[in-house]
Amino acid sequence: MTEKHIDDVTGVETTGHEWDGIRELDNPMPRWWLYAYYATIVWAIAYTIAYPAWPLINGATTGVLQWSSRGDFWNENAQIQNDRQTTLAAINEKSVQEIMADPQLNQFAVAGGAAAFRVNCVQCHGSGAQGAPGYPNLNDDDWLWGGSIDEILQTIRHGVRSKDDPDTRISEMPAYGDILEPQQIRDVAAYVTSLTSAPRDAKMIPAGQQVFAENCAACHGENAKGNKEFGAPDLTDAIWFYGSGEDAIARQIRSPKHGVMPAWEARLGDVTVKQLAVYIHSLGGGE
Repeated sequence: MTEKHIDDVTGVETTGHEWDGIRELDNPMPRWWLYAYYATIVWAIAYTIAYPAWPLINGATTGVLQWSSRGDFWNENAQIQNDRQTTLAAINEKSVQEIMADPQLNQFAVAGGAAAFRVNCVQCHGSGAQGAPGYPNLNDDDWLWGGSIDEILQTIRHGVRSKDDPDTRISEMPAYGDILEPQQIRDVAAYVTSLTSAPRDAKMIPAGQQVFAENCAACHGENAKGNKEFGAPDLTDAIWFYGSGEDAIARQIRSPKHGVMPAWEARLGDVTVKQLAVYIHSLGGGE
């Protein structure tokens, strides 16, 4: 049996390890550390009894508390779904004004409307609702059919020129290429251009103004500010639906384009349509 070595300086027994003449003292561990170590052992045993721990052939021990992270997740998910259904029921029962007046419902509706917008509306209006030629920008305050929450809701519900909804919004600008002479079209295009910028020939403005008064003012107004009852755009704000410039204006007068927006209520349901209206109104352009 190997004789134990005692360190001459400290009087402590060494471990028997030696490196280049240096020996390791075999000091005992501090008591606080040992107690903490024993406590972890006790804790581990208690944990394996209380919670799922030991693997078995077809599963694992369930623990006396019968708890699992999977079960906890499904319980929380069920509660979330229950709260969601309660909120959706409230949105279904309330008007859009009441929804906007309730901070909790308004926040929920904006979030739900944003999600519905990303699925159904970005294809035409863009991911930021900034629009594109032929598709309106929903961030500004220029609205063909009105930008109040009720008017936005009406437009989303029934669409524009939607063949599937008898209550859809309808407005069609005549093809003036079949009504006016080519020179009259050039004249009125020059006049409309003059409302926001300089036309190519300012001498055409008076004649164009006369053509406008006789053919266009009934919808666009004598001051060309538009009419939301007819979906007639304001021609004085330099916001153009199908392109700006004198030539683009003349083309639209000659052979106008008419966009179509689906009636979304039949497709998405009243609750989602309300959420879409609240979200769009929240973008900042709503009246």
